[in-house]
Amino acid sequence: MKSAALIASALIGSAAAFAPAQTGKATTALHAFESELGAQPPLGFWDPLGMLDGADQERFDRLRYVEVKHGRIAQLAFLGQIVTRNGQHFDGPIDKAGDAYSSFPNGLAAILGDNAIPKEGVQQILIFIGILEVTLMSDWTESAEFPGDLRNGTFEGAWNKWNDKQKLQKRAVELNNGRAAMMGILGLMMHEQIGGSFPIIGQM
Repeated sequence: MKSAALIASALIGSAAAFAPAQTGKATTALHAFESELGAQPPLGFWDPLGMLDGADQERFDRLRYVEVKHGRIAQLAFLGQIVTRNGQHFDGPIDKAGDAYSSFPNGLAAILGDNAIPKEGVQQILIFIGILEVTLMSDWTESAEFPGDLRNGTFEGAWNKWNDKQKLQKRAVELNNGRAAMMGILGLMMHEQIGGSFPIIGQM
């Protein structure tokens, strides 16, 4: 449950980017963000926590980057839940003792349960994530066209084949899928503690 709370607090940063138009004292800065990507029906611009009160474009871009990043992680996490709970695991042993990947539980129980992955394994995962964070998953060339653009000069042909309208549509799809995945993975984490069975995912 503590992990679910941590995830929930991390997702709060995403609330500022999608959301009903405010009434009353709406600042000039807030009006400037009402036409940003992600402020779309049925909610429109929605900032219930007031995270954009008095914010400038740099602040908005930072929050948007965090939202996109969390959305991408959540999509991978949700897909991972579906795949592993369907019985699909890497072949072979996960450690020198010969324990198979499939011998460990799914979901949060894999790192917090009674039969969790050894702490050395979790440390290796965290180190790997850290390496990705400072290398591939960063705008190290400072050539990003928008928050979350981590191409770093690659895949130019694949992206530039789209016109501006199509590019915005592609970004909106990713943004919405990420938002749905953040809610989805949080729901799965909560239901893993509650228990039950669900279509596609199976027994929690």
